[in-house]
Amino acid sequence: VKDDLVLPEGYTYDIVAAWGDRVGDSRFGYNNDYVSLVETGKDEGLLTVNFEYISSKPWAQTFKQVIGKSLPLDEMTLVLDKAGKEGIDLYSLPDSDRTKQLFVQVTKEMLTDLGIGVISIRRNSDGKWERTYAKTDRRITGISGLEDGRYLKSTGPAVSVFRKSQVKGYKDKLGDRIVGTFNNCAGGTSPWGTVFSAEENYQYFVPEAVNADGSSLDPSKIKFLITVNDTEGLGSLLGYAGNKYGWMVEVDPANPNDYGTKHTWLGRYRHEAVGIRAEAGKPLVFYSGCDRPGGHLYKFVSKGIVRDPKDKSNSRLLEDGMLYAAKFNPDGTGNWIALKADTPINPDLPSVHAGKMIPLPKRPDGGYELIQDDEAIAAFTQKYKTLDDLYEGNSTEKQGAILIDAHYAANAVGATCTARPEDTKIAKDGSLFIAFTSGSISKTDGSPNLRIFKGKDGKTYEYGWIMRLIENGNEPGAMAFQCKMFATGGEPAEGGLGFANPDNIAFDSGGNLWIVTDMSSDKQNKAVPQGRLDREGKPIGQSDLRGLFGNNSIWFMPTSGQNAGEAYLFGYGPMDCETTGPFFTRDQQTLFLAIQHPGEINGTRKDMESKDREFAIGTTDGKEFIQTRTIPIGSNWPGKGPNDPPKPAVVAIRKI
Repeated sequence: VKDDLVLPEGYTYDIVAAWGDRVGDSRFGYNNDYVSLVETGKDEGLLTVNFEYISSKPWAQTFKQVIGKSLPLDEMTLVLDKAGKEGIDLYSLPDSDRTKQLFVQVTKEMLTDLGIGVISIRRNSDGKWERTYAKTDRRITGISGLEDGRYLKSTGPAVSVFRKSQVKGYKDKLGDRIVGTFNNCAGGTSPWGTVFSAEENYQYFVPEAVNADGSSLDPSKIKFLITVNDTEGLGSLLGYAGNKYGWMVEVDPANPNDYGTKHTWLGRYRHEAVGIRAEAGKPLVFYSGCDRPGGHLYKFVSKGIVRDPKDKSNSRLLEDGMLYAAKFNPDGTGNWIALKADTPINPDLPSVHAGKMIPLPKRPDGGYELIQDDEAIAAFTQKYKTLDDLYEGNSTEKQGAILIDAHYAANAVGATCTARPEDTKIAKDGSLFIAFTSGSISKTDGSPNLRIFKGKDGKTYEYGWIMRLIENGNEPGAMAFQCKMFATGGEPAEGGLGFANPDNIAFDSGGNLWIVTDMSSDKQNKAVPQGRLDREGKPIGQSDLRGLFGNNSIWFMPTSGQNAGEAYLFGYGPMDCETTGPFFTRDQQTLFLAIQHPGEINGTRKDMESKDREFAIGTTDGKEFIQTRTIPIGSNWPGKGPNDPPKPAVVAIRKI
């Protein structure tokens, strides 16, 4: 185990940009995720990068060292310690309050490190990619528009909700203007040269739940809190309206004045990524997954038709259409359910889910309620016949409210709760590949439908799958499909392919699938003792057995030929990190990759500290052996010198 990006012999990597580097009038953000290169000429292009969230320990530990600023972190910690695990309602304090001012100062720095970045790069004669610092270089941060007028725009029915003068809940008084973007996870690149950035775990920053008219709950509902590896309440502290976050953001990297547009027909939920299918003479189709236990797979179909897939006017097609959620059947078939007012209420029973619960819209209070009894579903469907009964406003406003509350609306109409759908990518033949990261259970979010997403024993399965979905007739706008699991994570001794928690995926020009994994940082290299029993003598569950898989990794998988479906390890990431955002250049000579949150759990590696740990490895013939690993504690990547600060960074991988 090494605190480095480990690649096969004959390959190397170069750092393209790292946290704190200058970008326009700002800096390269924290926890880079999705990476996209829009090529503008031979050996040059515009690299767009997402910045997802703050890993609180290494960020606070190294901020002054990397950024060169001092923050009142010690004072802030004292206040939070006194407040306890419930956090503190800072939004309700007057702006003149000194404590609030301290937190606002730190919050603005944190939000500056989130969002989207665009940097210009070129490949030199040595094959290395280097920055060129063009006028297109810029940041779109979590505070864009707050003080600089760089608001984000919005399209689609939810705009009518943003503009309403009278609402049931909270308004930010900005109309359809939006301050910032954050929790930007994966994304997608359109054939017309724009980049889509997915706002994922916004529920930690602003209220996710909304009222029946689509308006936000009060910002005070989300308290300010810092945990071991996360931060909460950043948007609420500044008075952000929760219904303006959780969208797909489109950015034209070539336009230096474009600070992003949120297309509300694509729905509001915990977007992970987007798969774009643009074929001449057919509707424009977008696929995206909601990354939560029990999240849905969604599909947007435009009303208009694509004329030229490379025409930038295709963005206008996102202003009218319909959003659908997937219904999966145990026989490998499925159909798409429209999220519109006249769609019948028909939720799946709680009993078919791994966690025996499903969240449904709560009326008249707003928000949602956790339904655990099958009998309660009959009462719900008796009271509410269609989505029209659950949402308020005129026809456009009601459609906007449904899209704002997409996850809970989809639950209500019977969309299948799945296993954390993350990346969605279109293969050359038009089929859709979906990474289902984990079949785990959440007591508050939900869980997957066990008729579809289960292990060999019929129970929950932690390690995840990759599914292939083919639309009927291979038509983008089809309303039915067939699907089948293409790959299964897990230990080879148990029939898995050797990886755990597949996350981002990408295709190379040969149609081969590349996979990066997303095991939780606290599970990586967690010891697994002989016999696989915990201290109480109980069998260790799959979640903790992920320690067997080491660091997060990069895999290569052919999708055709005699080796189709076999997985080959290509590389490992540094300590405590996630490998994200794989993206190939057109000539296939470079693989861009983002290394996210090195040192997330243990922070800076001190004096090259390491510890030995034992792992009980299973074999394909049913036996077990003990492997001893020397585990670096913390990270010094990418500098790799003793006590260097860990920094998220984007790398370019190439052959030597």
